[in-house]
Amino acid sequence: MAEAGARILVVDDQPGVRFFLKEVLEGEGYHVVVADSGEAALEHIPEETFDAAIIDLVMREVGGIEVLKALKRATPSAAAIVLTAHGSLETAVEALREGAHDYLFKPCKTSRLRESVRTALTKSRREERRLEVLSNLEGFLTRSLAELRSETDDLPVTPPEPSQKSDAETTHSLEKGDLFVDFARHLIKVDGHVVQLSPTEFDVLAYLISEAPRVVSTEEVAREAQGYEDPWEASETVRYHIYRIRQKIEDCTGRRDVIHTVRGVGYTISDREL
Repeated sequence: MAEAGARILVVDDQPGVRFFLKEVLEGEGYHVVVADSGEAALEHIPEETFDAAIIDLVMREVGGIEVLKALKRATPSAAAIVLTAHGSLETAVEALREGAHDYLFKPCKTSRLRESVRTALTKSRREERRLEVLSNLEGFLTRSLAELRSETDDLPVTPPEPSQKSDAETTHSLEKGDLFVDFARHLIKVDGHVVQLSPTEFDVLAYLISEAPRVVSTEEVAREAQGYEDPWEASETVRYHIYRIRQKIEDCTGRRDVIHTVRGVGYTISDREL
């Protein structure tokens, strides 16, 4: 499905927030379905297929976590973005653990909303393609060896990705040791490997790299990289984002030493990288 025609479910019990999200998303060409409560969302989810959803975490009766779980059961490839406000950051961490792609802090900037939705849809299409390939493989595995040999030419082949400009051609970039940040393409490489990050994770890691080797506190990361007005309240989510970033770096490079914790102070990039 083309990104511009993607179907997005918006779930929020505040009329002003629903109006804002609908206006911005429809302005980007998306098809938006609005639910004014968790209960209404649970009625839409079994009846319709969505590419992504923006879900308020704190609602009366049925909360955002329940909606998120229902969405993932109905459409595993759908990417969810959660909305959180003051006092619900612990729930935001729970949502990330349940598979949410990203979270936005109310009130969110239009630019952050657009970027988060764009990367969410990219993730959704990637997961949809993965499930399609798995389904195709299951079909092939049920056939006889002779049939497989005769149908080799019909096996699905992933087309090569279009060529991209080299790092040297990137104008808005930063390189420190084995770390490379392309701000224009929202891309970070570690040892030449692209680390797949959500927009929030990208902002956090890019800020740490840009400030390296200086040690940065969690409160500063929350304020400067994420724009929190009350950064002390965001410390828990920053720590969890650091945890997720470390996992993703290890998954693609095998390394655990990129982000170093200075106990009682904050985080810095390992000296090995500078």
